[in-house]
Amino acid sequence: MTQEILLLVEKCSHCFSYYDIASGERLHSIALEEFPHEFVVDAARRFAYVGHYGVETSGHLGHGGTRIFQIDIAARRLARTIDIAPFNRLHGMQMDKQGRLYALSEDRAQLVVLDHPETDTAPRRAVPTGGIKSHLFTLTRDGQTAYVMNLLSHTVTKIRPHDATVAPVPCLPGEKPEGHALSADEKTLYVTNRWSNTLAAIDTATMKVLREAPSREDPTRLYLYRDGRLVVTNYGERSLSVVDPASLEELARIPMEARPIALSFHPTRPLAFVSQDNDRLGYFNMQTLAFERFIGTQREPDVSCAVPL
Repeated sequence: MTQEILLLVEKCSHCFSYYDIASGERLHSIALEEFPHEFVVDAARRFAYVGHYGVETSGHLGHGGTRIFQIDIAARRLARTIDIAPFNRLHGMQMDKQGRLYALSEDRAQLVVLDHPETDTAPRRAVPTGGIKSHLFTLTRDGQTAYVMNLLSHTVTKIRPHDATVAPVPCLPGEKPEGHALSADEKTLYVTNRWSNTLAAIDTATMKVLREAPSREDPTRLYLYRDGRLVVTNYGERSLSVVDPASLEELARIPMEARPIALSFHPTRPLAFVSQDNDRLGYFNMQTLAFERFIGTQREPDVSCAVPL
C-alpha cells in the first residue's frame, strides 16, 4: 500500500525527516551535519540531494559547508556525501529534465553542475553568477539558463550554466531579491524584493522589469501554483499572499500564527505544506485559502516535498 510522505529538512535539528501526511506523525529522521538547507528530489523519486549550507541563516558569518548529502529515499538512509570543496555555503539546489544537479555556492557566487549526480564525485563544471551573495536560483527545464538571486548586489542575473563564454546579464528589480518563480512558458520570472517590499515581473528575454507592485512586509519566497496563481510568504508580517501573476495584485491575504519559512505543493491535491518558525507545519487548502490543520515538527522546519512511498 502506498503511503504519502512529506520529506522535510529540519534545519536547526540538523536532519532530514519523513512525515506521514495523513497522520502528521514523524516516521524517521536522518542525522546530517549542522544546518542543512535546500534540497531537490530527482524525477524518479529515488534520491534527494541536500545542500550543506553550514550556518543558520544568510545573515550569519562563517565558512559554511561544502557537501551535498545524497539521500536514498526508499531506504531512508544517507547513501553518501559528495564534497565539492572549495565551493561552500551551498544553498540553492535544482535539477533539470536530463537529471543533472545544480548547486549554488553563496560564498563563491558560482553555480556548480554535476552531470551524473548518482555517481559523480566532483563537479563537471562551474560558472560565475555575476552577483554577490548568490542565495537562490531558478532553472529552465533544459538546464541551459539559470536566473540567480544575488542578495548583496541586489541583482537577478541570467547565466548559461553550460557555456561560460556567455557573460551574466543583470537586472535590478529591487533591493534584496530572494523569492523567485518562473512562469510555465519560461518567459516571465517573478521575484520578491525583501528590502523594497515589492514584487517584480521580469521579461526573461530582455531581463527588463515588465511590472512591479507593492508587497506585504519582507516577502521572502515566491511559488507558482499549477493553476497560475502565485503564493508569497511574507516573513515580516507573518502572512501568506495569493497574487495574480498578470497584475501582481494581491487576491487574498492569509494571516499566520508565526513566520512562514518555506512552502511546497502536493502533486495532485489542492494542498500546500507551509513550514513555520514556531516548529509547526500547516496544511493550507488552495481552494478554500484556509489552513486545515497544523502538525508539530522538530526545530526549524524548512524545505519540503511530498512523495509516495
